[in-house]
Amino acid sequence: MDWTLEVVIVPVSDLEAAIAFYRDQAGFDLDHDTQNEHMHVAQLTPPGSGCSIVVGSLPMQNEMAPGSLRGLQLVVPDAVAAREELVGRGVECSEIQKFDDRDGGTFFGFADPDGNTWAVQEIRARAEKPLIPVEARGRFGEES
Repeated sequence: MDWTLEVVIVPVSDLEAAIAFYRDQAGFDLDHDTQNEHMHVAQLTPPGSGCSIVVGSLPMQNEMAPGSLRGLQLVVPDAVAAREELVGRGVECSEIQKFDDRDGGTFFGFADPDGNTWAVQEIRARAEKPLIPVEARGRFGEES
């Protein structure tokens, strides 16, 4: 049986600011923005990821302090290009650090407006062998 991690709840104080940051600055796809009399939530997915984040006012989100999530990790095939892309969109990023010469040993980080932190790891092998092949990627609610 496969067990897939598909959603991570990210606690934020301002839903609209969080959507704008993750969509416009971090480059995540806005899968949906749903509001009714009980809740307002948005799901966003990093390009090429099988896991999304959800921000909003679900009861479980209200139990976590905005900005309390630490060390979510993204993987990219080129840390320099990824950092340049984020900085170009106005995201403050740490400098790139190389902890090991082997593939996977290079990192940088950033935080959202509330202080939830993200690590970005370079795995060059992802350029030739992404976890989700490009041809299999579909948008939320679409057939792949």
